[in-house]
Amino acid sequence: MEFASLKYVYKASAKPDAYTLLLLHGTGGNENDLLPLADFFGPDVNVLSVRGNVMENGMPRFFKRLGMGIFDEKDLEFRTSELVHFLKQLSVEKGFDVTRLIALGYSNGANIAGASLVMYPDFLAGAILLRPMQPFADKYPETLEVSHPVLITSGKLDPTVDPTATERYISMLKNAKFDVSAYELPMGHNLSKSDMQLASDWFIENFKS
Repeated sequence: MEFASLKYVYKASAKPDAYTLLLLHGTGGNENDLLPLADFFGPDVNVLSVRGNVMENGMPRFFKRLGMGIFDEKDLEFRTSELVHFLKQLSVEKGFDVTRLIALGYSNGANIAGASLVMYPDFLAGAILLRPMQPFADKYPETLEVSHPVLITSGKLDPTVDPTATERYISMLKNAKFDVSAYELPMGHNLSKSDMQLASDWFIENFKS
């Protein structure tokens, strides 16, 4: 299979060496859904929001699944490589620094961002994973030489994610030398202002000089 292009929205910052915030929506979302979240990061970031190109009952996703919480891992591998290839090409076209990408993914979007951490551990400068699941059952990232920061927020009342599985995921990333900050919030699968406040604080701590 050949890699396909993806639909996206790109908004450039006036700052020459800006980080680029990569927004990755949840199931049924699109490239416009998470744009309001970019406001939490201020004007000094480029914003790139991408639409998943897999359809499930008319709903966009970033990769196929076999059932609720059961990923088609072969498709996930392909779609992750496709996304990374697309981002590298787009960085040349738009002129942003592909080494300064920070992913913000929600649910399905968090899972393809997580898959990129496993398959291409040095690719993202950082990642914000909101309500994620471990992307692969038996695939693990190589150990980083230079640590990259990762934020994970989970919902204590989230019926879709097993808390013990989240703990295993966090341990896996830490074992690969990712600098993981993890928070369990008193809510379900939906996002809240608390998620975004944590994300904003994490960004300032790790990427604001």
